[in-house]
Amino acid sequence: MIKMSKMHKRLCAKSAAMLALSAVLPIGTAYADEAAAAPAAMSSDAASAAATDAAAPAAGQLETVTVTAQRRKENIRDVPVSVSLLRDEKLDVLVSGGQDIRMLAGKVPSLNVESSNGRTFPRFYIRGYGNTDFNIFASQPVSLIYDDVVQENPILKGYPLFDVAGVEVLRGPQGTLFGRNTPAGVVKFESVKPNLDKVEGYYNVSTATHNTSNFDGAVNVPLSKEWAMRFSTLRQHRDDYVDNTYTGQKNALDGYNEHAERVQLLYAPTGSGFNALFNVHQRTTAGSARLFFANLIKPGTNDIVDGFDPTKISINAPNFQSLSTNGASARLSWDLDGIKLYSITGFEHVGQYASHGDIDGGTPNGPGFIPFQVETQGGITSVKQYSQEFRAESKNAGPLNWQAGLYYFNEDANGYSDDYFTDTHLLKNHLASRQKNTAWATFGSVNYAVSDDFMLRAGLRYTKDKKDFTTVAADNIVQVNPTSADVSKGKVNWDLSGTYKYNKDVNFYGRIATGFRAPSIAPASTSVPVTVADAETITSYEAGIKADLFDRRARLSFSLYDYQIKNQQLTVVGGNSNVTRLINAAKTDGRGAELELEGFVTPSLKMSFGGSYNFTEIKDPTLAVAKCASCTVLNPINAAGNVVINGNPLPQAPKWTLTATGRYSIPTDNGEFFVFTDWSYRSEINFFLYQSTEFTGKPLLEGGLRTGYNWDGGKYEVALFGRNITNTRRVTGAIDFDNLTGFINDPRQWGVQFKGNF
Repeated sequence: MIKMSKMHKRLCAKSAAMLALSAVLPIGTAYADEAAAAPAAMSSDAASAAATDAAAPAAGQLETVTVTAQRRKENIRDVPVSVSLLRDEKLDVLVSGGQDIRMLAGKVPSLNVESSNGRTFPRFYIRGYGNTDFNIFASQPVSLIYDDVVQENPILKGYPLFDVAGVEVLRGPQGTLFGRNTPAGVVKFESVKPNLDKVEGYYNVSTATHNTSNFDGAVNVPLSKEWAMRFSTLRQHRDDYVDNTYTGQKNALDGYNEHAERVQLLYAPTGSGFNALFNVHQRTTAGSARLFFANLIKPGTNDIVDGFDPTKISINAPNFQSLSTNGASARLSWDLDGIKLYSITGFEHVGQYASHGDIDGGTPNGPGFIPFQVETQGGITSVKQYSQEFRAESKNAGPLNWQAGLYYFNEDANGYSDDYFTDTHLLKNHLASRQKNTAWATFGSVNYAVSDDFMLRAGLRYTKDKKDFTTVAADNIVQVNPTSADVSKGKVNWDLSGTYKYNKDVNFYGRIATGFRAPSIAPASTSVPVTVADAETITSYEAGIKADLFDRRARLSFSLYDYQIKNQQLTVVGGNSNVTRLINAAKTDGRGAELELEGFVTPSLKMSFGGSYNFTEIKDPTLAVAKCASCTVLNPINAAGNVVINGNPLPQAPKWTLTATGRYSIPTDNGEFFVFTDWSYRSEINFFLYQSTEFTGKPLLEGGLRTGYNWDGGKYEVALFGRNITNTRRVTGAIDFDNLTGFINDPRQWGVQFKGNF
């Protein structure tokens, strides 16, 4: 204990100086690149430390965590980026009851995920920075990458999680080495890969409240000495359980059916240095669209109205949603003398998407006052996305290593929006649009080991992005000109970072990175022409510490950041109509801190804690937007009757997020009993650009519980689980009409689960 106390004193003495130094150094790869350097470049002390890290942990010690944040596998402690990894039980428990990708919200610091479209069209936010646009052509500043292929269209971002090795969340601009449009960060999924060793796999079955069922499983089959296949599948179902009191139909809404498959083929000829991985996947989902409840919010407050029953709704329009997607990829690598080459080819396709709903959330009879009836359908007839990346990386034994590559992206998206007569449900008008998007980039990054203790990384990227937008059909709509738009933009981005090894267990890092999001386009309507938001850019500063503590019984990560966005693209919708248009804010500032701590309190009790503080502020005195007529606006109103949003936080950006987990185990002769609990909290949020009493989401705390028994070395497991165990109900989003229409979070769920490995 005396020795540890001295170490802490030394840390306290140096940490303030190092954080200050790393904050001002021109440091910080936006992915700058790779790992510390080739093993041959390590000193004997570094090699010894690496060997220690690679060794299997003793009882009560944490495993070494490796990530690919720099496009190379390396210890998470050595990566000069604020990054979190969800895997194993922490990830499994979140999807145990059939949850979709929104369940990641708040599970790591500074991450939020929400949707006004239910299980489809998720919107991601990192450090408060995201995009609330529900236009099917919308781009997002958070990039989602699945098996090294960017999922650009928002519909593609909802592909479910199953047979996944891990989820990495990389905060801050990541454009140097990843995809495109990554100024806020990257959420990266990596499937479990085939192997040539043996036949193996798993199966996971659960049943829960509302007849919710979930099955996922995988089997790995070596086909020869050089070929292996892995087949993975997912099946999810929930019964309709919400009554429609207008039609009198019981159990009419809010169910779903989802299935997805993935087949991977690995070709790895012995001794050739060549490796090929082929991936084919698909998703099909059908069920209810998001349920909107008219006059859900009590006027003058942000409370749910008295007497509200979430299992009952009164709507006079059909409600349904359907989606089918598929795709394929080929990842090839050549391991040559001194260099490694990669080719990543991806194709993603949306076959069809339709979401039909009662947007006003009620009927002519209510509930409450409903100024106008709205029944709409939005959809996609086709999206085809092609991407190609060529990348080379060095394998030098010396202090200098590098990566460089070319990237190409092509997307052809066709979408539409329909309005219906609310009495007959017949089509009233139809608007179809097409957007062609091509982009290419060249990038490179360098690592240089200045000494055994100090590593510099730098990256540079040039991107050229072009979009052509055309109105294909406007039936029974007289549009405001212009009805088409062509935009093109090129941009150079860079990053610079440094990592200082204080000792074998503690690293300090600093980073400066820039990012870029290409211009966006929104369709025209009867009152608004096609609108174009100019490109936005970000400059981000970050510094932090990563440490293994108490002989690897605990792990700490702490970061401070500050960023400035210029020309941020914002979405304006609502007021007196359901019209979307795009605007740019002159500047947006953000700053905050992130903390993650996990460790063994005792050999039987493992706990983790994470938290973030995210402050965002729009800075544009000239910017004003329309407001709703029935809410209590808290911002100044200008002479035109619009709301001035200067000084407001960004929408869906909570200042505080907290997450905590705990696992207690009781060993037996052949297994263990365990209890696992997870909790997440976010502070209040704004639903829209302006601030109002009613459209401020209240703080939300949700908890999960899982208790069970596993045996035969963890081969089998049976468990009882609960999600949102306190049954907390909150308004999580709203429709900006003249009535206080909103939607809510998922209900409490109890279930039982059985898992097996073979």
